[in-house]
Amino acid sequence: MSFDSIKGKLGFGCMRLPMKDDEVDHDAFSALVDIFLAEGFNYFDTATGYLSGKSETALKKCLTDRYPRESYLLTNKLSTPFFEKNEDIRPYFQRQLDACGVEYFDFYLMHAQEKKLFEKYKACRAYETALEFLKEGRIKHFGISFHDNADMLKTILDAYPQIEVVQLQFNYLDYEDDAIQSRKCYELCRERNIPVFVMEPVKGGSLANLPDEAAEHFKRLGSASAASYAIRFAAGFEGVVSVLSGMGDEAMLRDNIASLKAFKPLDEKEREAVNNVVAYFKSLDLVSCTACRYCTDGCPANIPIPDVFSCYNKYNALKGWNSKYYYSVATHGKGKAKDCLKCGACEAICPQHLEIIKNLERASEAFDKKEDK
Repeated sequence: MSFDSIKGKLGFGCMRLPMKDDEVDHDAFSALVDIFLAEGFNYFDTATGYLSGKSETALKKCLTDRYPRESYLLTNKLSTPFFEKNEDIRPYFQRQLDACGVEYFDFYLMHAQEKKLFEKYKACRAYETALEFLKEGRIKHFGISFHDNADMLKTILDAYPQIEVVQLQFNYLDYEDDAIQSRKCYELCRERNIPVFVMEPVKGGSLANLPDEAAEHFKRLGSASAASYAIRFAAGFEGVVSVLSGMGDEAMLRDNIASLKAFKPLDEKEREAVNNVVAYFKSLDLVSCTACRYCTDGCPANIPIPDVFSCYNKYNALKGWNSKYYYSVATHGKGKAKDCLKCGACEAICPQHLEIIKNLERASEAFDKKEDK
């Protein structure tokens, strides 16, 4: 199966957009949309939970109200926080269409599927309802976004062979990761000839802003950005039809366009550099957080968990004083790592299956106890 209507391998991921005072900067986003379409790309991806609903409405204002429907492809998702029973799904779906300003979605995905969530989707007959939307022409293609191991992916694909596409977290750091199992999940999709959409190709920006020791491996190759190698790594696999990237400014967009408009897979020297960067990160004690922020809304201690982990990773990678300073900035007026109640709400929703409680204890050991002295 192929999706010939998708132009180019770069997809515009709308979980991260240009912001101004906690609102989407519509002028800036419109300018990015204009460049993206003018350069020959047309695929956009959103979900209701992205930016607390602001992603969908920004797409209406900056894309769907400004361009004819046939000029772009739009993906949305059925997300578990927004339905509790089957009867909730149809009105929720209509609200999504209205928020985005369209009459149909080109792709509709069951969002962030893993074992516990899949049980809820089955109980609510969510897949069956989405397949009804497909028959009604209100969605053009049906699929899933996925955050679990290959065995669970096989379970879902066996249960619903109608799945046309799988969106996977896929980057060079997670490729052989035992928890995320990017390679095994990808290979399962290839066995079944299911196209793959890639999310987190630069792992929430971690592979775009490398420590100097890691970045040096790419600098020796030339002037291309670290992010470009991560984007091209993901795009170079057979069956990958779109690589999603959240682009908050024109520089990011231009860099991604340069990487994928005249796309070339990584050559032998570039792959060697990637392997050296992977080896570097494996030598560190880092938390594999992608800053999706699913964990923060339900945290009773109001801990900015992704920001804490970002500071902790920089502390481990660079050992600089500014990591502690930025930790104090990130947690000002909010919970600190030491305030964790160990309730487990964050771990239940984390797509990366991180040991968040344990990692918050480690961060607290690095930052809070020294601060208390």
